[in-house]
Amino acid sequence: MIKKIEHIGIAVKNINESNQLFEKLFGVQNYKIEAVESEGVSTSFFMVGQTKIELLEATTENSAIAKFIEKKGEGIHHIAFEVDDIVAEMQRLKNEGFELIHQQPKDGADNKRICFLHPKFTNSVLVELCQEKIK
Repeated sequence: MIKKIEHIGIAVKNINESNQLFEKLFGVQNYKIEAVESEGVSTSFFMVGQTKIELLEATTENSAIAKFIEKKGEGIHHIAFEVDDIVAEMQRLKNEGFELIHQQPKDGADNKRICFLHPKFTNSVLVELCQEKIK
């Protein structure tokens, strides 16, 4: 079951410049920068009240973020929801007729296991499911 919005992902061309911009906007500094090599991105996280904002910069030309920016420009890329059991939630959503981009959870940033739903089944919104990795 979906518990809450975990974060909002924003695709950016330059993470350092965007960090400066969003630090001014939010009035807080990012709390983490992390590379996710398997996805070809560098991420930066901000905590704004109870909401996390994730900036994503492409580190490879063929990453999903590079393709997104080439097609649509910088901007909101996805909305992520926290779940208790990502495998069970993936199965539930498949049973409801949603198409998953990943058939198994993947390692993501910020100590999460993740999965994306195909936006053609979610009114063109890229939805990410997130579950905290057990430490």
